[in-house]
Amino acid sequence: MRLAFLTHEPYFPPSGGGSAEAIYLIRELVRRGHEVHLFCPVFENWTSVAADHGIQIHPFTRWPMGRYTAYRNFKYLLYPAALARHADQTLKAIRRQGTPGFQFDAILSQHTISAVAAGLLKRRWRVPIVLNFLDYLTGFMETWPAIFTRTGLVPWLNHFERSLPRRFDADGVMTVSTPLAERFIATGYPENRIRVIQYGYDSSLFRPDASAPSDTQDSQPPVVVMHGSFDTHHLGPIAREALLHLHARRPELRFRFLGKITPALQSLAHDVRTAAPGILLEMTGFIPYSEMAQALRGASVGLVPYEESQGVHCAFVAKAVEYLGCGIPCVSTPLENLSRYFANEPAIRFSGWNGRSMAEAVLTLLDLPAKERKAMGRSAASRVAAQLDWGVIAAHAADFIETTTSHSKRGRSKTCCQSSAPV
Repeated sequence: MRLAFLTHEPYFPPSGGGSAEAIYLIRELVRRGHEVHLFCPVFENWTSVAADHGIQIHPFTRWPMGRYTAYRNFKYLLYPAALARHADQTLKAIRRQGTPGFQFDAILSQHTISAVAAGLLKRRWRVPIVLNFLDYLTGFMETWPAIFTRTGLVPWLNHFERSLPRRFDADGVMTVSTPLAERFIATGYPENRIRVIQYGYDSSLFRPDASAPSDTQDSQPPVVVMHGSFDTHHLGPIAREALLHLHARRPELRFRFLGKITPALQSLAHDVRTAAPGILLEMTGFIPYSEMAQALRGASVGLVPYEESQGVHCAFVAKAVEYLGCGIPCVSTPLENLSRYFANEPAIRFSGWNGRSMAEAVLTLLDLPAKERKAMGRSAASRVAAQLDWGVIAAHAADFIETTTSHSKRGRSKTCCQSSAPV
């Protein structure tokens, strides 16, 4: 089939988080013989990347987009309509340039922002759409500053996002977690149109270090690591309290932060250094996705100190999977999806919603003999490689996309009322 693939993130190189999935999903679709047309923000060397990946790229160039772009949230609001217009104009241009019968068989969107664009295009093109939700985007806003949350806008945005599958009568929906799927079903969207695909990682990159020593001694001193985009909900009071408690109990511990030095990370570093001037903090700055696994080498325990929100409860946190893939045990706050999926995984421990309990869980892991902790991590790495490697995730997703579009082409009757409310 000929597929229009929509995303709000630059396609290459992946910057971590949700952006990584697109490459592996497109690779699987191309392997199966599908023609993929990618609509995404322009990025460097996009023409050569398109040739290398066997796809057509139609870059969005009206303004820069990306995880760290200026005025990001404002651009997110404008992007869906602009992306839909860009895709529609591209289709018309292709038809004018000698292929009058050119059309897409289906539309696939990545994330909430491009889901809106897919819905708008479905009304124009009258083709099936599959919406892939890699998180509950507006759910993260619950931990934003009070000046924003007290406006009453967050509950409205939450409801709007949950309504998207019904609003656009999506032919299929893929979700990153069971809790997120349950929230869509609660709106009346048919359960039989949803596939939970979870979130993956590249097991060829994130794997235990074969050269790591097998003796019983820990790295000196032990390293507690965290990597990611370091947004506000990643680094709040829980992270601050955990670091200070760990430092008080084990002053020799090193805390390593792998990723862009954001305002949230700067604020955390300032606060803990003010309270504990001797604390050992390392901040590396941005690390490409392809190099992150190597940067994690030597870590003793990984951290997922997220503040509570509907967004984090519905997420499948990439950093937890990648820690385990590298054989690094980790500690997380009790996120709904993560704690359900890994309920029986001994290499990940769940704290309460406070930094002290998170610190105590880290100390419990550090108190284990290094040999035992490393063996635990390697066993976890084998399990997640079998279940969550991108090849496995992408194959499940591609199966669902093919089945959904095939049913739609055969005139599958609609079982959900379509809203005609304007977006």
